[in-house]
Amino acid sequence: MSTSHLRILAVVLTALALVPAGAHLLELPNKMALLRDDYVTVQSIYSGWALLGAVLIAALVSDLALAVSLRRDRRAGGLALLGGLLIAVSLAIFFVWVFPANQATGNWTSVPANWKALRAHWEYGHAVNAIVTFAALWAVTAAAIRPTTADPPQ
Repeated sequence: MSTSHLRILAVVLTALALVPAGAHLLELPNKMALLRDDYVTVQSIYSGWALLGAVLIAALVSDLALAVSLRRDRRAGGLALLGGLLIAVSLAIFFVWVFPANQATGNWTSVPANWKALRAHWEYGHAVNAIVTFAALWAVTAAAIRPTTADPPQ
């Protein structure tokens, strides 16, 4: 795959990773105000969203591949690497805060006594991931649009 195609792929996949994260961030204020039964009902809309994990993995791989392909340009390669590392951080946040809440609630099909704490982990974990993923998109886009010495003259 050419570096030009890899640049586009990395930006597109990282942008796609931002879509669900951004949705979670934007809905947070309204969802935190919901009562328990309403919150659990609303959580059912996420059935099947686990498949979006494939987009995160694809973004991680493409961002790191872009970093390797741009390694001769320290700035561009470093920005692409930063994008990949930020996607990795978002995965770590998911597995430290969000996934345990999913496990404790059976993906919000049951409501344990500490549901408010689990809701906070779930919601704020996703909110932080939106910010981290946005930063990853910024970094990989900056890497992708940066002219390098390997680029042919226009």
